[in-house]
Amino acid sequence: MKQQKVKELTDKEFDKFIKEGLVLIDFWADWCMPCLTLAPILDDLNNKFIGKIKFGKVNIGDYPNIAGKFNVTSIPNLTLLKDGKVINQFVGLISEDKLERLLENYLK
Repeated sequence: MKQQKVKELTDKEFDKFIKEGLVLIDFWADWCMPCLTLAPILDDLNNKFIGKIKFGKVNIGDYPNIAGKFNVTSIPNLTLLKDGKVINQFVGLISEDKLERLLENYLK
């Protein structure tokens, strides 16, 4: 099975993407080393949670208005939403195992 990468979102598609279900948004920047370390972890988890949690990423340099709407002041910032409403935020680098356990708690 081909690995699917996390979808890069623009301001035009963002609201529709987060509208329904569980969604994890990765706020990142290409100059942020922890963000770049986190990217393959999120790609792996994106494939593990297909059909359960949607994963998207927003480059804060390209779309500062979206980051501002979610009070993103530090990156990496993973924002978990349910039906468009924030239910949790994780700031900083996080291990794949820990993030997977945290996400599984929201599927119960």
